[in-house]
Amino acid sequence: MGIHQVVQQAVFLDRDGVINRAIVREGKPYPPAGLAELEILPGVPEALSQLRMVGLRLIVVTNQPDVARGRQTWEDVQALHAALQAQLPLDEFRVCCHDDADRCVCRKPAPGMLLAAAREHNLDLSASFMVGDRWRDVEAGRRAGCSTVFIDYGYAEPMGSLPDVRVQSLAEATDWILAHIAAEGQ
Repeated sequence: MGIHQVVQQAVFLDRDGVINRAIVREGKPYPPAGLAELEILPGVPEALSQLRMVGLRLIVVTNQPDVARGRQTWEDVQALHAALQAQLPLDEFRVCCHDDADRCVCRKPAPGMLLAAAREHNLDLSASFMVGDRWRDVEAGRRAGCSTVFIDYGYAEPMGSLPDVRVQSLAEATDWILAHIAAEGQ
């Protein structure tokens, strides 16, 4: 007799601009340099709690190329994640520290971080969601087979793939996700 594992749904979340405030310079978002610049966005704790209450796994998937570029240390990234983990109901952080030139399978827009999480946690990607504030997030979610939610801050960069929905905050994204799940009868 085999062991039956329940397939789960997840919300994959970009970090900077979704959970915490991105530092925007010349229309482009950047990560906080350290704990002094870390600011959880308004409504995020409540939104994450709502998602958790309906049984969704909450997995942060974040590109942090400043590690490869020598602008930030892995220890800095871990300190930011520890601070976020202490304040928010997040299940896991998955980080790609590569730059585009590395051509890895984990750097968004590649779906590697989402696919690996799905394998490890028996996640149904077609019933899961990717929430991000950049085209790379939307494309990674689309390539993984997730529904995509774009938090639109009007950054000065091209969009690329069209998301399933555009919103202004994680709270709005949460409302859409919960309505989507209710409509699917899951």
